[in-house]
Amino acid sequence: MISEGALFKIQELRQILSQSKKIVFLGGAGTSTESGIPDFRSGDGVFAAMQEYGHAPETLLSRSFFLKHTETFFEYYRKYLLYPHAQPNDCHRALAKLEQAGVLSAIITQNIDGLHQKAGSRTVLELHGSAHNNRCMNCGRSFTLQDIIKKTGVPLCGCGGVIKPDVVLYQEPLNEKVLHAAVSHMDKADTLIIGGTSLAVYPAAGLVDYFRGKDLVVINLGETGRNSGATLRIASPIGEVLRQAVLEDAPA
Repeated sequence: MISEGALFKIQELRQILSQSKKIVFLGGAGTSTESGIPDFRSGDGVFAAMQEYGHAPETLLSRSFFLKHTETFFEYYRKYLLYPHAQPNDCHRALAKLEQAGVLSAIITQNIDGLHQKAGSRTVLELHGSAHNNRCMNCGRSFTLQDIIKKTGVPLCGCGGVIKPDVVLYQEPLNEKVLHAAVSHMDKADTLIIGGTSLAVYPAAGLVDYFRGKDLVVINLGETGRNSGATLRIASPIGEVLRQAVLEDAPA
């Protein structure tokens, strides 16, 4: 539920959006919670659920663990990180509408669920890769998300190689091409919207340092490291905020 105070801020957000010519959106797990996908760091998030494995999430999601304990990795990967039936929510739809209107130049996301593309967005920079892309570590053959779900245990290619999800694990670098594109879009933006992320993970959080535009908008239920420098801060569910700011007609 949006508070009365937040409604006034949504009016301010509408004004900022109407004056913007090149918006960039930087988002995280909170953009997909309204689609039924849990976030990572809340009390009932993915990281809390992973405690049953007796390892820190940073260990379970590391490249070294993937290589040494591949079957266990895929057990919790399928259980906690794959949501093939999730559908875009109002956040995803609003951002797609802004892109179609020619005012949003890029979505930079830490998510791997592909919901931005499913909503119709085209310029989506996936910092941490995508669960929809998978590749044999031996021959390089590509596989879909459904291929991973249908297989049991460690998914293997016909050549015998292990199929690895195209997601960035701990101990792995971000894709340089994606990172450079994100920096370029950030540098040219006049408005930056940070949504559904606490900005606790680097180098994604450091991308904000490249923003030199006018308006920094933060839409997040919890605190972020950029609250103090924000033009506008809205502590409400991002899907509800963007539904009212973008998808609904402004009141006369």
